[in-house]
Parts: sequence; structure tokens; C-alpha cells
Amino acid sequence: MTLRARHVRLGLPLAALLAAGGRANAASDASTRPAAEPRVDRSRLPAAGSYRLPPIRPCPDGLVLNSDGRGLRLHQALGRRLTLLSFMYTYCRDPVGCPLAWQTMTSLHRRLVDDPALASQAQLISLSFDPTHDTPQQMAIYGHEYLRDRRVRWLFLTTASVAQLLPLLEGLGQEVTVETDQRGRMTRTLNHMLKLFLIDTRRQVREIYSVGTLDEQVLYNDLKTLSLETAPPA
Repeated sequence: MTLRARHVRLGLPLAALLAAGGRANAASDASTRPAAEPRVDRSRLPAAGSYRLPPIRPCPDGLVLNSDGRGLRLHQALGRRLTLLSFMYTYCRDPVGCPLAWQTMTSLHRRLVDDPALASQAQLISLSFDPTHDTPQQMAIYGHEYLRDRRVRWLFLTTASVAQLLPLLEGLGQEVTVETDQRGRMTRTLNHMLKLFLIDTRRQVREIYSVGTLDEQVLYNDLKTLSLETAPPA
């Protein structure tokens, strides 16, 4: 059956799909999609601290759950750290979706391990799109050794409901699509445009990355640039 993608505003259609029992599936054609080609020429990147990242928008606040089930607000989780936030599903298999974000973030994690000064100012956050399936227990399994690694802070968060998730998606401008069949009926295939958000210590979004700009070196340079921006003068 041929499927077509339909954009859904972040509201009742998406809430009904997930809250009614719908674990959203990874994109149905993910296994046939080619892996993303590197699109960043690292040799042409400006040096960290040689450029500015103007604020884009404030990061929204809302209730989330950490991987041990404790409730907190997103702004509490952000604290006063430089944060790279990625929305994800634990079961996504799209090679240019969550797995690409995961690969880039784990590479960045290794860079931060080698830079303890920057690691002490920064953190990574993975926040699930699907609270129906991705419970705190599921997020703990997904994060496993990274949750236990004290050298780099990496939080694995979810929400208690779709209603609590939607304002975060909308506030950050994270698009979601729900596929429909040839009769226009919604399927259980939920897709999203890959986006990662760089958030500063004042909880302002300073950069948004997608497939074309998602590169470990870019993320590291931008984190370093923001850390130099907030560093006291010598």
C-alpha cells in the first residue's frame, strides 16, 4: 500500500495517535534509505571562539521524567550548563534519523571525555518523542553505560504523557509528520525531521542542527565557542 506523508500540527492528531495505544513505528522505509553522506568540510570550519552564535529563541519549559522516574522541569535539567538536546525514539532505525544523532552524540561524548574542562560545563540530553513506549525504565536501558559515566553528564528523559511533550516540541519548533494511507487515514508511522538544539546557560537556543550540519567537530567547536563566551576575562 502506498503511503504519503501529511504534516500534522502539534496538537490533537498526534496526541490521539500516541495516547490511544499507539507506539509510533520507525519510518517504514528506513531500511532502504541510504546512509547520510558527510556534508561538512572540517578543513573549512572556523576556529572555536572566532565567531558568534546569536540567540534564536528561548528554550521552553515543561515537566519531564528522568531515567529513574523522578519528575522535574526541563529548565531544572538544563541547569546552568551548555546543553546539546536531541529528540529521539529508542526504537528508531532510520539511518538519517535518530541513529545518526546517536552516532554523532557518542562521538561528541568521546571528545568531551578528552576535554574535562569543557565537559564540566556541558551536557547531553536525549528526550523521547514517544512517552507511551519510552518509559523512564526504557530510557535507562537505552542510556545504560552513558548514564553511569560520570565524566560527561548525559541525561535520558521522557515525559509522563503526550500532553506534556507537545509544548516542548512546539516551543522548540520540532516538526512531526504522521503518515496516512491512500484513503487519508492516519497510520501508526510517526516521522520527524532530525534536529538537535544547542542551548546556552541562559536557556536560549543558540544553534539548530540537522542532517546537513550534524558533525561532531561542528558541535564541539560550537560548545567551545559558547564556553569561551561565558568565560571570565583573563
